[in-house]
Amino acid sequence: MPPNTTASSGQQSGKSGRKKGRKVRLLLIILVLALIGGVGFGAFWSISTVRASFPQTKGSITLEGLSGPVDVKRDGYGIPQVYASSDEDLFMAQGFVQAQDRFYEMDVRRHMTAGRLSEMFGEGQVDNDEFLRTLGWHRVAEEEYKSTISAETKKYLDAYAKGVNAYLAGKDGEEISLEYAALGFANDYKPEEWTPIDSLAWLKAMAWDLRGNMQDEIDRALMTSRLGPKQIADLYPQYPYDRNKAIVQEGTYDELTKTWTDGSGTSQNAGGATQGTGGTGTGTGTNTGGTGTGGTGTGTGTGTAGASSDSSALQTQLTGLYDVLEDLPEAVGVNGNGIGSNSWVVAGSHTITGKPLLANDPHLSASLPSVWYQMGLHCKSVSQKCQYDVAGYTFAGMPGVVIGHNRDVSWGMTNSGVDVTDLYLEKLTGDGYQYGSKVLPFESREETIQVAGGSEKKIVVRTTNNGPLLSDRSNELVQVGKKAAVDRDAPDRGDGYGIALRWTALEPGTTMDAVFAMNKAADWNGFRKAAALFDVPSQNLIYADTKGHIGYQLPGKIPTRGKGDGSIPAPGWDTGYRWNGYIDQDELPYEYDPDRGYIVTANQAVVDEKYPYTLTTDWGYGTRAQRLTSLIESKIKGGGKISTEDMRQMQMDNSSEIAKLLVPLLLKIDVKDKHIREAQKLLEGWDYTQDADSAAAAYFNSVWRNILKLAFGNKLPKELRVKGQCLSVEPVDSTGPADEDRRVRECGKRDADQAQPDGGDRWFEVVRRIIDDQDNAWWSTPKLRNQKAVDTRDELFARAMRDARWELTAKLGKDIDTWSWGRLHRLFLKNQTLGTEGPGFVKYMLNRGPWKLGGGEATVNATGWNAAGGYEVVWVPSMRMIVNLGDLDKSKWINLTGASGHAYNAHYTDQTGKWVKGELLTWPFSNKAVQESTSDTLLLKP
Repeated sequence: MPPNTTASSGQQSGKSGRKKGRKVRLLLIILVLALIGGVGFGAFWSISTVRASFPQTKGSITLEGLSGPVDVKRDGYGIPQVYASSDEDLFMAQGFVQAQDRFYEMDVRRHMTAGRLSEMFGEGQVDNDEFLRTLGWHRVAEEEYKSTISAETKKYLDAYAKGVNAYLAGKDGEEISLEYAALGFANDYKPEEWTPIDSLAWLKAMAWDLRGNMQDEIDRALMTSRLGPKQIADLYPQYPYDRNKAIVQEGTYDELTKTWTDGSGTSQNAGGATQGTGGTGTGTGTNTGGTGTGGTGTGTGTGTAGASSDSSALQTQLTGLYDVLEDLPEAVGVNGNGIGSNSWVVAGSHTITGKPLLANDPHLSASLPSVWYQMGLHCKSVSQKCQYDVAGYTFAGMPGVVIGHNRDVSWGMTNSGVDVTDLYLEKLTGDGYQYGSKVLPFESREETIQVAGGSEKKIVVRTTNNGPLLSDRSNELVQVGKKAAVDRDAPDRGDGYGIALRWTALEPGTTMDAVFAMNKAADWNGFRKAAALFDVPSQNLIYADTKGHIGYQLPGKIPTRGKGDGSIPAPGWDTGYRWNGYIDQDELPYEYDPDRGYIVTANQAVVDEKYPYTLTTDWGYGTRAQRLTSLIESKIKGGGKISTEDMRQMQMDNSSEIAKLLVPLLLKIDVKDKHIREAQKLLEGWDYTQDADSAAAAYFNSVWRNILKLAFGNKLPKELRVKGQCLSVEPVDSTGPADEDRRVRECGKRDADQAQPDGGDRWFEVVRRIIDDQDNAWWSTPKLRNQKAVDTRDELFARAMRDARWELTAKLGKDIDTWSWGRLHRLFLKNQTLGTEGPGFVKYMLNRGPWKLGGGEATVNATGWNAAGGYEVVWVPSMRMIVNLGDLDKSKWINLTGASGHAYNAHYTDQTGKWVKGELLTWPFSNKAVQESTSDTLLLKP
């Protein structure tokens, strides 16, 4: 999601002055936007200002630096198809065109990745900038540009930057975007030139939001303040391999040759460089109490920081760290939580066309404009001079196509969830940190943060051999670290404790090379060679080609560990917890033309337990993947052939798997209250489909939310519960009834869309495992002043049904005939920065919605909501595509919003209505099809 640049709410120190300053700036913004909107005397100036930034899409423009003419053909939705005669001209034109539509979005992104948001938005962003400077994304991107990417990639990045700057040349801010008119009025901000580093750094932001299990690592450790090892293990059950299949089912790992082979038993070398030797994991033990070392194979961990860390130090450090992370701007996801995606490919033997069909819909935060930008990049004649003929979804600010197809192959992506981050509790001593028996010096650097309308701020970034010290970004954490108690196994306290981050994306990589290599891959071998360069983020890559082949590849820089499995923070002073290296590319799982004739990836486990390396302990639990598998197999086993329309209907499947489990049990409960019985009857005959107009879906999801709250949510530590929700809780280690006099009042600390239990498929699995145990301790709730104790499953379900009835009465009214899921489950699209916080007038101008949506959490039509926080949509299928490898011009696509980032432009949200209905646009690719769909043509001349 484009970054939320509102001020951090999690840290209060020193912010009262900032808030006053921000209010003054917002008042100024109100004034200028009132003029822009035509309020008062500014009507004529209003129209000219709004339209000044709209792109020129017809006629011709001369661009210095082009070697030949470039045609930009836009269809009725403003989607551009670019035609050039050289690679450099192609990517220069891409930069120019993306800047026309999305430069403000690009500018905010690059300021975020460089830790320079304060330069645009003032002192309210200083805390975020400090953290982003500590991560050092921009510094890593600089190193990539200097040392790791190819000369060809540098050439393309340079050309792209040249195109962006050609667009900016001679323009004032208001000629670039409406938002600059407001920013310029408030703080004299002026956009600066684009650089190749700005493009590379965006990959780091993407990797951050797709970084794997870091949030689970924090949450598990925080749970230890209230829950014991067994209880935490209950809440993080093992992956259900017996019920939900892994992605790769027909490949095998050869221990002797240390290579992966496909289903035919053939080993195919990817042709990529070895990423590291690493060690092989052999253990299967679990670390459940923070006292064992665990294994390095398939074990899970639920303790704290391995054998040596002090729980008090870790708890306080992680609590503070979460407060910092919570307010960090998002790039494409919900701060790393809830991010999923669906992609699947069906071989031609099972399709109407006789060639593969490939579908993809990445689940990301809802943003305006969408994180994706649709585009075609075509060489007028493909040759060594001009090598590309590709179309798909791009990121504004970065050359190339991220997801899409060329004339030969198509590919999609879902988040693999592979664990590529580890947190380390570090013992600090003077100017260094403990490592083994030695005290090593920090690597330190000074960073200067420029602040619009304020004084600059200098910070010092300290780095250990495990990575940057994140805890330095909170004065509170520094003080807590100095005072934290230690246990007898930890080193002497010294100057306290801190938290460091080890993350693969903080090392220079080659993902940008991979993007260009995928864009021109002609077959499976070429695609795998490209995948070998895709080091971060590790994504599930699916593949299909026009010759009829399908495949899957797990790419990425994936660490091997000594002690531990990465599921919990590790003691940085223990040398055994260091990373050993990275899994070699030829050892990573893949599958090619499996006998079953299809491959489904929906964030489920990549491989089964036999694979010797620990990829993660926190897979998605396979609910969506299994539903998709069932839909595909039911069509195949019925003797049918799958069409593009079948694939579209699968993308819009609203079936609730948890409802199928719970509704029969809910209907057996004898309900006396006529009002609750009236609601219960909604579930009779319900087909478990969560359509927007379904009253049954509304009631069931409210019951599900209340089951989770009663059984689990009220028993979690305050650090995981919703901010402001206060409870009287049992002090320690109990899920059952307790003496009311012993209970203490605690208030939640987490934002509503980040709290637990979020209701995703991990919680499906938690409930499934205890569903037949009527007397399980999790079903018990204590006696409180206004309600009786609950001792059994059905008693808790009855209370949840009662609570849901009155919750929906308050939200939707007494008359259940007026209830609908869509009235609860709404999508709001918020423009980045000025649309996320501030005066209502600004939001009115820049934001759109609401839309009433069907679907839900862990549903194929994954319109995610957080059960702890409420029902509103927090993440969505950010785009949908279906590629027809039999006739590429019959492929389909849709974006969440539109091509334009300019409010009031015709293409600002012109695809959203169709997206809501599940409709798709025709996706032209051939010269003939593109020409037939063209509405506007712009000639770019040298």
